[in-house]
Amino acid sequence: MFESPCKSINVLNAWSESQDELRETQPVSPRGTRKRVKAKKKKRKQQQQQNERRSVSAPQLCTDDADKGRTEKKHRPDEPIGRGIFQIGKKSHDVVLTETRVTWTPIQPETPTADRDVKNQEEYVELKDVFAVKVKRRRSAGQQTGGTLLGITLFQCKKKGLKLKEHAIHLNNLSADHCEIWFKSLKEILSGFKNRPKSLKVFVNPISHKKEAYQLYLDEVAPLFKLADIEADVTITKRKGHALSILKDCSLEDYDGVVCVGGDGSVAEVAHGLLLRAQMDAGRDTDSIFTPLQAALPLGIIPAGSTDVVACSVHGIRRAVTATLHIIMGHHQPVDVCSFSSMGRLLRFGFSAMFGFGGRTLALAERHRWMPPSQRREFALIKTLANLKPEDCELSFITSRGAEDQTKCEDGSWQTRQGLYLNISIMAIPCLCSMAPRGLAPTTRLSNGSMALIAVGNTSRSEFIKHLKRYSSTNNQVNVIVPQSKVVPISGFLCCTNGPLLPILKELVLSVFTSFTCRKSSLFELWLNLKKKKSLMPQEMYSNEGYF
Repeated sequence: MFESPCKSINVLNAWSESQDELRETQPVSPRGTRKRVKAKKKKRKQQQQQNERRSVSAPQLCTDDADKGRTEKKHRPDEPIGRGIFQIGKKSHDVVLTETRVTWTPIQPETPTADRDVKNQEEYVELKDVFAVKVKRRRSAGQQTGGTLLGITLFQCKKKGLKLKEHAIHLNNLSADHCEIWFKSLKEILSGFKNRPKSLKVFVNPISHKKEAYQLYLDEVAPLFKLADIEADVTITKRKGHALSILKDCSLEDYDGVVCVGGDGSVAEVAHGLLLRAQMDAGRDTDSIFTPLQAALPLGIIPAGSTDVVACSVHGIRRAVTATLHIIMGHHQPVDVCSFSSMGRLLRFGFSAMFGFGGRTLALAERHRWMPPSQRREFALIKTLANLKPEDCELSFITSRGAEDQTKCEDGSWQTRQGLYLNISIMAIPCLCSMAPRGLAPTTRLSNGSMALIAVGNTSRSEFIKHLKRYSSTNNQVNVIVPQSKVVPISGFLCCTNGPLLPILKELVLSVFTSFTCRKSSLFELWLNLKKKKSLMPQEMYSNEGYF
C-alpha cells in the first residue's frame, strides 16, 4: 500500500499490465483463425520480455537515475520528486513532494465534481517555511532509542502578526523504507538553505529577566535549536565585560552567528564586542575617526531584560520564541549603530545616547539594580524629576536629506542652536518598548542611514511631564506638547564637552537575526557644546543600554 517514489513506477506499470492481461484472457470468438491465435501468443511473449526489462531498470532509477533527475529538476521546482500515501489527521492523503513545497490532497471516492472538490481541499506547506524534519516514533516511558515507527513530522515556522510560532505537520506511514526515502529527500532540500545557521555562540546573562534568563534559554530557546540541529556553544557570563573579553580572543570562524540572551546592556556589550573584533582583525586604529567595518557575524537577540528596547525595535515584539525562530530561519535585518569617542579615543559602539534628564535617569536606575525592574524605573524617574534642571548647551548639526545622503560633513550646511535643554537624545533605532509603543524616536528607522536628534528645551516641570506621557500614546509624541522640543534627522554627529570632542559617528555596521551588515558610511557631524564651568566626563553620558 505504501510505496517509495521510485517503486511507485512499478505500481503504475503493474496496474496497467494487469489490465492488459485481463483483456487477453477474455474468451476468443470461434470465428478467429489460427493466425490470430499465434499473433496473440507472440504479443504476450513480447509483453513478458518488456516486463522483465522494466523490473531490472526500475531499481536503477532509484539510485543513479534518481540523482540525475534531481539535478535536472532543480530548474523545474514544480516537478514532483516523490509521491506517496500518508495519513494526516484521521484521513489518508495523496502527498506530493517538490523542490519548493509539500502538497497533500485527501483520498476519496470519485464523483462527477471530483476535480473541483479536490482542488478546494488541496493543502500545502512551503519548504522555505519548514525548519526541521524528524522521524516520528512511539516509545514507552524511559525508552531513549528505537520505538514503533509512526511516520515523519515537518516543523513549520508559522507567522501570525508579528509573532512566529512552531507548527507540527504529522505525515503518518508505517513503512520504514518509505519514510526513510522521504526523510532523506526532505533533509537534502532543507540543507540547501545556506543562510540558516548550523553553529552558534550563545551568551547568557544569568541576572537578566529576574535572574531567570538561563532558565528561559533552557525552556524556550534550546529545544528549538536542538530541533533545527543547531549546535550551540553556551557561555554564562559572570561579570560585566565577560562577553566582550571572549569575543576579542575566541575563534569566530567556527560559528555562523552570535546570540545574546539578556537585556539591552548585554546586547550592547556583545554588539560592541563584534564590531570591535572586526576592527581589530582588519588592523584598524579605533582611537581615531574612521569608517568602521561590518561585523563578521550576525547577532541574534533573545529578549530577556526589563525593557528590551533593541529587541522590540528589531523584532517588533518582545517574545523569546519569535526571536529564536528568526535566528533559526536565517532572517537578517540591517541595523544602524553609532560609535562613541572622546578626545580621539573610542569609548564604545551603541544604539543610542542621552544627556540631561534621560542620562541621569538611566544612571540612577543602573546604580539600583538590586531593586525589581518596575520599582527601579519608577524610583529613578521620580527622583530625577524632583531634581529636574536644564543644561546650557550649544548644538551644531547637519540635517540628513535621506538614507542615500552620502555628502561629506564639510560640504554640508551647519545649523547651530544654543540655549537651555532639559534632555538631549540621539537615537539610531526607534527604541520601541512597552512604555513607548511607537518608540522614543518614531521618526527614525532601523537601517535608513540616519538617526534622530531629540532636543527638549527648558520648560516647566508640569509641561515636561506631559511631554513624557506623550511617549505612551500611539499618536505622534514629539513636537506637540512642548514647543521647545525638536526632532532633527541627522546622519552622524560629534559631541563637544567644554572644548574636547566627543565624536559619535553613525554607521550601518551590524546585521541582526531579525538578527547586524555595513552598507554605507555617512559621516555627518553634530557638535554638542556644553556651556558649563565643570567639564563633562565621558562617564556622565549614558545610553539606553546603561552607562559607558
